[in-house]
Amino acid sequence: MVKSGKKWELFYNFGIDKTIKLKTLIGTYECKADAKGRLLLPVALKKQLASSMGSGFVLKRAVFQPCLELYPMEEWEALMQKVNKLNRFKKKNNDFIRRFTAGVKPIELDASGRLLIPKDLVGFANITKEVVVSSAVNIIEIWDKDLYEKAIDDAANDFADLAEEVMGSESGEGGTDD
Repeated sequence: MVKSGKKWELFYNFGIDKTIKLKTLIGTYECKADAKGRLLLPVALKKQLASSMGSGFVLKRAVFQPCLELYPMEEWEALMQKVNKLNRFKKKNNDFIRRFTAGVKPIELDASGRLLIPKDLVGFANITKEVVVSSAVNIIEIWDKDLYEKAIDDAANDFADLAEEVMGSESGEGGTDD
């Protein structure tokens, strides 16, 4: 456990220095979006995100899947610090930054605890009435229910091999032992 002289506390089952700000989110929930694209976050997720409510969130397109990613603002800022270190005089870095941040929207929950998904992002993720909201370590993925179930089913056959490749190395850092 890291202890830097500052007060520390336990987050879930991991001992983490409070200054690190890693927060592991837990759960997969089915919910509904209304015709305007408003989504009421499940109470269990709102409780986990309580410390982030005042700072707001960022909603963006996922890179690899047809879903949306909801970042608590502190997670987004940490990610942007990494992105900002890229040399923008390299074309591929500039192209990556442009594509990665395309469609990014700041989001706040309304007085009823709903978030409004902008129409362009509703279209990107094919969000209909039935939605799955799923934790992905420190962010939330927002999926159309049918697309989520298809993605899970498609990945089921390959998951054992993927788990071994990513998590099975002796070093614990993923990848192969080559």
